[in-house]
Amino acid sequence: MANNKLLTNEKQANIGNFLVGRLLPIKEKRQVGPFTFIDHMGPATIGPENYMDVNQHPHIGLSTLTYLFEGAIEHKDSIGSNVIVNEGDVGFMTSGSGVTHTERTPENLRNGLSHSVHGYQIWVALPKELEEMKPEFDHIKKSQLPVKETENLKIIVAAGKGFGMESPLTVFSDLFMVDVLAKENTELNIRNEVEGEIAFVIVKGSLTNEGNEINAGQMLISTTENECKVVLEKGTQLLLFGGKPFPEERFLSWNFVSSSKERLKQAKADWEAKKFPKVKGDDTYIPFPNLNKWK
Repeated sequence: MANNKLLTNEKQANIGNFLVGRLLPIKEKRQVGPFTFIDHMGPATIGPENYMDVNQHPHIGLSTLTYLFEGAIEHKDSIGSNVIVNEGDVGFMTSGSGVTHTERTPENLRNGLSHSVHGYQIWVALPKELEEMKPEFDHIKKSQLPVKETENLKIIVAAGKGFGMESPLTVFSDLFMVDVLAKENTELNIRNEVEGEIAFVIVKGSLTNEGNEINAGQMLISTTENECKVVLEKGTQLLLFGGKPFPEERFLSWNFVSSSKERLKQAKADWEAKKFPKVKGDDTYIPFPNLNKWK
């Protein structure tokens, strides 16, 4: 592997009866553009007895981006949002000064049957001047996302700008998240198609770069901008993401992201004192965890 690239593998953990793999951050690279954190959810079969239930938990200083390949998730939050994020949709919750939310299997799928869930939850740090903005939630349906198809590729821009398209999702920095599917063995040339730092998450299949094969469950990060070409095996699906990095460092503590370590300490104290707003009608509470579990 050339020294201008980093390779990472998923670290597994269980959250709410659900297996997730964490791809970012890694020791060598804390962010890719404004992207701070990536969880791979599934693929998993859930039900008939255990469904997805991630109880009430907080965020500050970031936007959570939920993108599903299979299944559905019910999102509820403390600003009153109650939305079903379905396959191919984008759910985008901007926490700003502070928000709580839950993520659960929708009631219509709690029917005594099993079903598949597969997707990603991604955290996008906010620019410093917007870290304390008012929380909001945006839901873009699959049918609203721009798509480009060639003989060999299907390209969907889920967020930001790329490949001559722009997602209708409102974002707060220069970024891109692109869903790419190879319909045949083909080359993906990204020169001048996206701007900023670049990473590839291999959802399924494999890609080859400079003779190195990278497989599903791995992430390839270019440490230089505008990495040119990768070769995709037929049936390979990947998420291409990145953008312009912020000038200030970002710090993470559990579900909190900030340019200030003091702000993270305050958020922890506020959560432990139960000062965060609550999801209406929900009294569940996830305590601040032992952060060593991901190491």
